Amino acid sequence: MVNNTSYGDIKVAVIGLGGWGKNHARVLNDLGCLVAICDQDKQKLTQYGDKYDIKKRYQTVEELLRSERLDACLVCTPTKTHFQVTSKIIENGINVFVEKPLSYSVKECRDLASVAKQNKVILTTGYIERFNPAVNEVKKLIKNKTYGDLFMMEFHRENRMPFHIKDVGIIYDTTVHDIDTAMHLFDMRPTMVFAKAGKLFHEHEDFATIILGFQDQKIAVISSNWITPKKVRKFSAICTNGVINGDFITQEITIDSAETTIIPRHEKVEPLTLELKCFLDTIKNLPESDVKIVSTEESINVTKVAEAALLSNHTGAPIYINME
Repeated sequence: MVNNTSYGDIKVAVIGLGGWGKNHARVLNDLGCLVAICDQDKQKLTQYGDKYDIKKRYQTVEELLRSERLDACLVCTPTKTHFQVTSKIIENGINVFVEKPLSYSVKECRDLASVAKQNKVILTTGYIERFNPAVNEVKKLIKNKTYGDLFMMEFHRENRMPFHIKDVGIIYDTTVHDIDTAMHLFDMRPTMVFAKAGKLFHEHEDFATIILGFQDQKIAVISSNWITPKKVRKFSAICTNGVINGDFITQEITIDSAETTIIPRHEKVEPLTLELKCFLDTIKNLPESDVKIVSTEESINVTKVAEAALLSNHTGAPIYINME
């Protein structure tokens, strides 16, 4: 999966240097293609501009697009600004990587996909767990039916709420990762969503449990919270002949079958580096790596499930959905 391609011929800007934006800036700088940064906060521009020796620093997207000839932009701004910021970039004929989710509403996602198609640019979303070695290993085991048929998945995430998240709750900020991973591992889309969520300390929901119903009685149970202090990122693939447990953080997997417990060994690699290399490879039209970039249809479907989860929590009823 790892390649040694040079990316110095691609000019990329990062918009938004909080949360994940600073991580994207670090990796793109290491890959040699970061040429500009943009953030309303002058202090952040100075901090990361000096750290990575980036001279081109802008406080507005408009100024950035007027001043630079770019091949791609990474949008790492708050979720509810994604549509406005991304639209401007696409209309300038620039490829875009949007940190998850693509947008807060399905309508906005569809509009972005349509404009991207019209302008013939790449539009993808940062669902980073697709590039986690643990997920890739489990995906192969499921595809080969090494431990029988997959019929159930469980996901569990917990941690204190990040200070920079203010415009959305845990479903749009955190649970969307597991919604995408569930669809990726099942290789199908859910038809039913049922959710219960609540809030203890924040304006939006800070804990939630979601059940996704798929065809052939397959289900995924996704639980997450911003309450407990310990950071947990784990998942289980329950198959007819064994259970595969994975850890998103350590990238380790453990397989329990009737006969034995197996802990496969594989190289630990930063998923963000793999994800951004895949995006840059797609821009360069290089052969596809083990994992493709997330398509606009897949991005829309994740937002559709997140929308349905909030609606289900509000109504107390399951929501039946048709996917893209």
